[in-house]
Amino acid sequence: MIALPDQQLVPFLQWALPRLGMRWRGFRKVRRQVKRRIARRLDALGLTELGDYRALLERDAREWAALDACCRVTISRFYRDHGVWRHLTARLPEMARAAGRELRALSLGCASGEEPYTLAILARELDLPLRVVACDVSAELVARARAGRYPSASAGSLPAAWRTHAFAEREAGVLEIAAPLRSAVAFFVADVRRLPLRTRFDVVLCRNLAFTYFDAKAQARVLDALVAVMAPGALLVLGMHEQLDDPRLAPDAGGNLPVCRRRP
Repeated sequence: MIALPDQQLVPFLQWALPRLGMRWRGFRKVRRQVKRRIARRLDALGLTELGDYRALLERDAREWAALDACCRVTISRFYRDHGVWRHLTARLPEMARAAGRELRALSLGCASGEEPYTLAILARELDLPLRVVACDVSAELVARARAGRYPSASAGSLPAAWRTHAFAEREAGVLEIAAPLRSAVAFFVADVRRLPLRTRFDVVLCRNLAFTYFDAKAQARVLDALVAVMAPGALLVLGMHEQLDDPRLAPDAGGNLPVCRRRP
C-alpha cells in the first residue's frame, strides 16, 4: 500500500471534502482511517500520487462516489459515553409511561451494531417495550450488525449485569447477541443524507456522524429530516462534542450531556 504523508493528504482532503458536503475540521483526529482507505483505492486504480487521483476526480464524476465511501468513519462501541446511557436509563421509563405504547428508536450510522444493540439491551433490562430501527450506509457493516457477533473483549464496557443476559458464547473469544435482542432490532442500508423514513420515533441517535463530518448545509438538511421523524417530546442524542442551536429543540439533560428533545 502506498504511503500518503500528511503534507499531501491534508491539502487533498481540504480540497475534496467540501465537494462531498463534508468539512475538514471533523476529520483531523480520524484521518488515519480515511488515509488507509484512500491508499487502498489508489492501489486499486494503479495510481501512486494524490495529484493523479485529483486529476481523475476532476475528469470522472463517477469516482466521487468511491471517495465518499473512503471518507466514512466507523468507530463503534457498546455503551459508548456512559453518561448518555445513564440518562436514557432514567428517561425512557418515564417516556414509556407517558406514551402508553411501545417506544420507537432510530440509530443512524449504526456501523456494526453496537449502539442499537446497547439500546435493546437497556430496554430489556428495564422491561420496556421498545422497537429499534438502525441503519448504516455500508451494506457490509449492516450485514455484520445483523449477524451480531463480536470479540469477547468488546462487551467489557457494558455493565456487568447487562452482559449476563445479552450474549451467548458460540466459540472461544466470540460473543453472539442473544436471539431475542437480535429480533428487537431491524437493520437496513441507508444514507443519513437521504433517509427513506415516514415513521415517527421517540428516540433518535445521530452520534458522531452528520454533526461532526458534514458541512453546514448538509447538517441543516439532516436536522430537518430528523425533526420530521421525531414525535413531539422525542429525544435526539448527539455525540459528546456535538452541539445544536435550533428553536425546535430544547436541552433534555444537565451538564454536558448532548441530549435534547423536540419541543411540542
